[in-house]
Amino acid sequence: MSVYRIVLLGLLCMFGNVVVASAQERAYFVTYDHYLEERGNLEIAFATTTGLPKNGERSYTAPWLELEYGVKGWWTTELYLEGVTTRGAGNGFTGWRIENRFRPLRSEHRITPVIYVEYENINEASRIQKEIVGSGSLLFEPIAELTEEHAHELEAKLILSSAVGAWNLSENFIVERNLSASEGFEFGYAVGVSRQLGRLAKSTACRLCAENFVLGIEAYGGLGSSEALAGAEQRHYLAPVMSWRVSDRSTLKASAGIGLTRNSDHALVRLGYSYELPAWRHR
Repeated sequence: MSVYRIVLLGLLCMFGNVVVASAQERAYFVTYDHYLEERGNLEIAFATTTGLPKNGERSYTAPWLELEYGVKGWWTTELYLEGVTTRGAGNGFTGWRIENRFRPLRSEHRITPVIYVEYENINEASRIQKEIVGSGSLLFEPIAELTEEHAHELEAKLILSSAVGAWNLSENFIVERNLSASEGFEFGYAVGVSRQLGRLAKSTACRLCAENFVLGIEAYGGLGSSEALAGAEQRHYLAPVMSWRVSDRSTLKASAGIGLTRNSDHALVRLGYSYELPAWRHR
């Protein structure tokens, strides 16, 4: 908990001086803000998490595919398909997830809440680390063995997000329950602050203009469980993030997370590309 408080205090200090609200492209990989997919739009995204573990464990790359659809202006649903590949320890399909995000308030407020609910059908080889909960390090047995251990999990998040000027500040509190084992409730967090570099769009097409870039930083990790806090065993990361709106429909994102605790990997490097299909809008 102390790591979370220190990081949050630092982010609030960075955030402190801005005063006018505006929307921006989300640069985070783990933290969610209050912006949902536009009604009828379908976004297709591909991303990877590459982990550099400690203690001589083999590095890995975990790719995932996202299909995000705007059902209503206040409801976005998303399907994830994920896998993993390692150096010498095998590769495999690690499962799927269905996510739903709901905005209970139609208009934006100083702090806009979003309710997040996700069902996960994954196995112990999962490495995408779209969130981190509980405590303990990743398992590094051969992938073929880990994919035999399946888990059905239900996850909920409270997302609180503020847009002020060119800045965004978002906080996520995570609760997860493993429906396949008696492990109590596991907790986690993610917090991020980001800034759109430019404010005014140019009258001519410009892909390298400042308004197409968002820079920020996010922190995330596990906070133990209802059975044990296990502070010394938790994993926490601090990650600079960047997004570049390459075109009106596509965005590139990158992040390099640094592990802050003993059970964290040395680093988590994330890359992502998304493409929006507005043709899916309701007629």
